[in-house]
Amino acid sequence: MRRFHIPSILLLAFAGALTACSGQRTVETREAKPRIHEQSLPLRQPESPTRTVVHGDTLYSIAWESGRDYRELAKWNRISPPYTIKPGQALRVLPPTEKTQAPAKFNATSKAANKANAEPKYSTSKTGKAVASADKPKSNSKTRTVPSATSGKTVAGSWIWPADGQLLNRYSDSGSGKGLDIGGKRGQPIRAAAAGRIVYQGSGLRGYGQLIIIKHSDEFLSAYAHNDRIYVKEGDVVKRGQKIADMGNTGTDRVKLHFEIRRQGVPTDPLKFLPKR
Repeated sequence: MRRFHIPSILLLAFAGALTACSGQRTVETREAKPRIHEQSLPLRQPESPTRTVVHGDTLYSIAWESGRDYRELAKWNRISPPYTIKPGQALRVLPPTEKTQAPAKFNATSKAANKANAEPKYSTSKTGKAVASADKPKSNSKTRTVPSATSGKTVAGSWIWPADGQLLNRYSDSGSGKGLDIGGKRGQPIRAAAAGRIVYQGSGLRGYGQLIIIKHSDEFLSAYAHNDRIYVKEGDVVKRGQKIADMGNTGTDRVKLHFEIRRQGVPTDPLKFLPKR
C-alpha cells in the first residue's frame, strides 16, 4: 500500500495558521465584553435652555438631571404643586433672561403705575417711625445661593446610613463624585435614609441605573442608584429605615449603592449628615 508523506514545511504553516486564528478569536471575545463605566453625564444635555418631557420623567428627575432645584423649574415654567408634567411638554431648565421676557406694553396706566412704584413707600415701625421700603435690601433673583450644610437634620429627623458595606468612594467638590459609593452583595437591602415621599423611580438618568429619588422636605432630596429589585413606586410615603430596594449593579460595573443628598438642588457631602460609623 502506497503512503503519502506531507512535507514538514506544510505542517508548520498549517499549525501557524491555527494559532493565528485562535489568537484572533481571543481578541474578538475580549472586545465583545467591554467594561461598563459609570457615567456622570445626563442623558440629555443640560446646556439646552429647554427640555422636552418624555415618558417616565418627573419635575424632580429633570431638576436632578439639570442640577437645579425643582422649585426653580416650577417657577420658571409656572407649574404649581403637585408639579404635574406631561410627555411632549417643553420645560425651561435655564433661568430666563431679560431678552426672553416679554416686554411690557406701554400705556398711560402702566406709566402711572411705574411712577408710583418709583416713589418710596413708607410703613410704620413699632416705634412709630416711618421707614421707607426702598431702604430695605433687595434680593438679586439672578444670584443662586448655595446653602450651607450646617445641620444634618431634615423635617423627617436624623439621617441613617442607607446600606451596610465598605465605603468605596467619597464625595468630591471638584470631581464627578457627587455622593458616596457603598459596596455590598447583590440583594442586600437598601433603606430610606430619612422619611419622605418617592418622587422618582426609573432608569431615565444615564449613569444611575435603576434610580430612586426621595423628597424629605422642601430643601432635601436623596437618591439611591444602581438598584436591582425595587419595592416602592412614585407617590409612596416611606419611613426612615424602610427597605426600598435591593442592591445591584444596574448602570455600573460592580454591585454597589451610589447615594446622594442634595439641598436646594445643590449636591452636598452625605458624610456631613450621616452618623459616624
